[in-house]
Amino acid sequence: MADESILLSIDAGIARITLNRPNKLNSFNAEMHEALAAALDTVEADDSVRVLLLTGAGKGFCAGQDLGEASVAPGGETPADLGGAVERYYAPLVRRLRALPLPVVCGVNGTAAGAGANLALACDLVIARRSAKFIEAFSKIGLIPDTGGSYFLSRRVGMARAMGMAMLAEPVDAETAERWGLIWRCVDDEVFESHIDTLVAQLAAAPTLGLARTKQLLYAGANTTLDDALDAERDAMAELGQSHDYAEGVAAFSDKRAPRFTGR
Repeated sequence: MADESILLSIDAGIARITLNRPNKLNSFNAEMHEALAAALDTVEADDSVRVLLLTGAGKGFCAGQDLGEASVAPGGETPADLGGAVERYYAPLVRRLRALPLPVVCGVNGTAAGAGANLALACDLVIARRSAKFIEAFSKIGLIPDTGGSYFLSRRVGMARAMGMAMLAEPVDAETAERWGLIWRCVDDEVFESHIDTLVAQLAAAPTLGLARTKQLLYAGANTTLDDALDAERDAMAELGQSHDYAEGVAAFSDKRAPRFTGR
């Protein structure tokens, strides 16, 4: 698998997808997009998967689009089709990660720039090395924040910081990103791997259906009315109240033992 642009492993309920073009800072080309889509197909088809970890190989997480790819390079015989790339690859990827009925963790192992930064923000929990940076690099080449950036940024950090990130393209270090609420947590480089391993193991042992409904309702709640949110909570609680994991959680609480959730 060493020459593959996407690496996938599944073990103990944990699916790990690694962006694997380290010599290009894991920037996307068409082949990598297609390989990532195929990996997500495998994850979705495997009922044993209870958490997905997305990370990068080498020194960077993802530098966004590979601008050397012919379809997006300016000045060629055929005009650059950036809108087509968004429609074909980036927008479906964001929608897919948001819709997955399980937690999606992003381990930002290095710089996340452009579409790479916003790919991280499309995940449910973002953990970054302290040495990592987030860069909305689009303004440097006359573009706008895509891959959900125009949606995520202001919702996470407020309009003033979103405008500064998008217009000035200044790097935001991981510690600042945590302080601003852009990401969940910044951890020291030397404990990054062990921290990620512990977190995804915890999520793999958690009540997956309950986490999936939590994810669904929180994302929907950002764009709905209170009445609709309360109705959605009622429906979710009615469903989860019949689940195996609810019965197991209550039994474990009564027995003063650790619960053994199955994700059902």
